[in-house]
Amino acid sequence: MRMSIVMIILCILLVLLAVILFRTMQFKPIPQPDVADLPAEIDEERAVENLQKLVQCATVSYYDRTKEDEAEFAKLLDLVPQLYPHVVSACEKIDVYHRALLYRWPGKDSSEATVLMAHFDVVPVERDKWQKDPFAGIIEDGVLWGRGTLDTKSTFNGILMAADTLLAEGFVPEHDIYMAFSGGEETNGEGAVKIVEYLQEHDVKLSMVLDEGGAVVEDVFPGLSGQCALIGIAEKGMVNVRFDCDSAGGHASAPKPHTPIGILAQAVANVENNPLTLHVSEPVRQMFDTLGRHSTFLYRMIFANLWCFKPVLNMITKKSGGELNALLRTTVAFTQAKGGEAVNVIPPHASVVANIRINPEETVASVLNDLRQRVNNDAVVISPDDEYGMNPSPVSRTDVEGWQRLVQAVRNTWGNDLLVAPYLMVQCSDGRHYAPISDRAYKFSAMHMTKEERGLIHGNNERITLPAISQAVRFFYRVIRLS
Repeated sequence: MRMSIVMIILCILLVLLAVILFRTMQFKPIPQPDVADLPAEIDEERAVENLQKLVQCATVSYYDRTKEDEAEFAKLLDLVPQLYPHVVSACEKIDVYHRALLYRWPGKDSSEATVLMAHFDVVPVERDKWQKDPFAGIIEDGVLWGRGTLDTKSTFNGILMAADTLLAEGFVPEHDIYMAFSGGEETNGEGAVKIVEYLQEHDVKLSMVLDEGGAVVEDVFPGLSGQCALIGIAEKGMVNVRFDCDSAGGHASAPKPHTPIGILAQAVANVENNPLTLHVSEPVRQMFDTLGRHSTFLYRMIFANLWCFKPVLNMITKKSGGELNALLRTTVAFTQAKGGEAVNVIPPHASVVANIRINPEETVASVLNDLRQRVNNDAVVISPDDEYGMNPSPVSRTDVEGWQRLVQAVRNTWGNDLLVAPYLMVQCSDGRHYAPISDRAYKFSAMHMTKEERGLIHGNNERITLPAISQAVRFFYRVIRLS
């Protein structure tokens, strides 16, 4: 009888292994059709000079608006007619908000339109930690230094210069092009919101919306060598959550067994030791299906059989954290803590704040419920910290012409053999505001970025190579030609 059970188990395991191997062998690359060549002749020197001048405008946005220098924003806006004269003369400028810049380039047909987006505000800098002045626009050894070179004055310049170049050539797009720029994206400003409201009020049908997000990258996907282009088709949600704990206070010489800070420390440990549930959302499923087919055999086996290996993936990402973990689950990063004012007094109140990025399979409400279950202590009050909490964006379609045009422009610019895949954007952008009027909002920052360069976004010593500046212009030139 015992041998019979062993034989049954062995047969089941053999069948399981056969199924896994069969699915792995079937999980092979899908040939990509070659894209037609689409030349893009641009003035590379002018592209660099234009971005250099934009970087020299210290358009730093703050949640406290009194810290902002309006003169620097005005300086940048005054540069636009000088740097992109054909855009200003040929396109309709639409006033929607003082921190927004919207141009409509009429096409042969206005039944649908493309929106090309960027923002011209930047995050603050710690000048003493920079090797070069962040607003001097210094060019040295083939690199332009400055805040905003990557995020996102390079795409601001890329869009406007591509349009200016095509207008000078007498080009007329097939459909309307809207060039939409915000001066407050870094602080959740109203610019993009007002632009969307305008488009909604005027019943503008959108074939594609393109904002910052993915890039041409390398060594980011398990088992895959070489470069690939990642284009965001959805954004994670975000909410800042407070964990508060009160006490009667008292002298620190005779503390009770648990102080507010101790109670919160246990709450933090409970959350960090029990990460939220892993979900393979639709953008990640599509990315796995595209890139996983080009991975090594072992990883192909995993991605072809997630139904079997999902627990292994869950265990690995729980321990490692990082980019892959962020793609697969809601992440919780504790970023702020506050206790008492005196070292010898039990604080009557203590708090910690977590920045939470929400998986597309979850919501703000479901995450708050999960956190309360993990903390499991009525002494800790868990609540949203601010007004900026937002659920994940809807997933944009990849079975439409707009996606195919975008893929063609990417491969035209960075190589016909380049793998292009959807992915989940773990940061937030202005593109999320377009969800009510478009299911074709994509996130791609129009440049090749190394791991080091990705780390410079919002960091010290932000900079961009001169060839990357020109490539951004060429990319948008092609996007417009195909629109």
